[in-house]
Amino acid sequence: MSYAPFIKEIGRGPKGSKPLTADQAESLFGDMMDGRVPDLELGAIILSMRIKAESRDELLGFQRALDARTAHIAVPAGPRLVVLPTYNGARRQANLMPLVALLLARAGVPVLIQGRHDFDSRVSPFELLAALDIHPAADLAAAEAQLAARQLACLPLDALAPGLDPLLALRPRLGVRNSAHTLAKLLDPAPGHSVRVVPVTHPEYLERMHAHLVAQGGVALLLRGTEGEGFANPRRRPRLEAFANGIASVAYPAEEGGAPPVDGLPDQPEVAANAELVRAMLAGRRPIPQPILDQVEALRQLAATPRA
Repeated sequence: MSYAPFIKEIGRGPKGSKPLTADQAESLFGDMMDGRVPDLELGAIILSMRIKAESRDELLGFQRALDARTAHIAVPAGPRLVVLPTYNGARRQANLMPLVALLLARAGVPVLIQGRHDFDSRVSPFELLAALDIHPAADLAAAEAQLAARQLACLPLDALAPGLDPLLALRPRLGVRNSAHTLAKLLDPAPGHSVRVVPVTHPEYLERMHAHLVAQGGVALLLRGTEGEGFANPRRRPRLEAFANGIASVAYPAEEGGAPPVDGLPDQPEVAANAELVRAMLAGRRPIPQPILDQVEALRQLAATPRA
């Protein structure tokens, strides 16, 4: 198959390029995930999309291709499964993503943490999870057993979407992120039974993800992530926007003002200190920041949405 027609449409820069239709985007991203696109054309497609940015129809098509290639996981009876992505890790602040997961599990809401880590300059979230005795499951069956036993499981991306994993692995080689990084945070291994946490790094993606989640439907929580991770910034709560079957609502508005340090919340992203901080908050020895409590409550309510 020739990919020149696709590149011709999307490769003319931000002003001259044209978006693909949803069907074209589904076909193209499916071939990318299936490893059919040669390296030269793949690089051209990735950089063209990086410069142009994905349209709503392109994201919908990409999502359809991803959904068709994502493994499904069984969800225990009860609340929906919260799907919590982790792809960035900690840089300056403590990573409180595991705290969100553990608080939800303690409240009886099942949580699946999914992701991968490529940043040598950041603290790996998987090392932090291991310090908290949260280890990636060996396979889908093991993850399902963990969900049934403790309401919490972790799976690496390659166990859920093997075709997406090598696309994310291109970031160190090319130096820039690509559309797969956006899709990884939209991954849904339990369609009709899930609540996806969709953290974005750049403000312009809030608008783009809003349009996508409304158009696609499903249940999700959209927020500006903290250093890219899927937890509300403890220094200043971001806007927490809830989506339920195509209808968007503000679960919690963004707090105004700056983001000063929080008393009792040291900037210690190192694994041992970060893990001890999470354990202290769970045990009540340190206060849990209100933005985290707000996020957990928003997810708890979304998890109570009737399943499809």
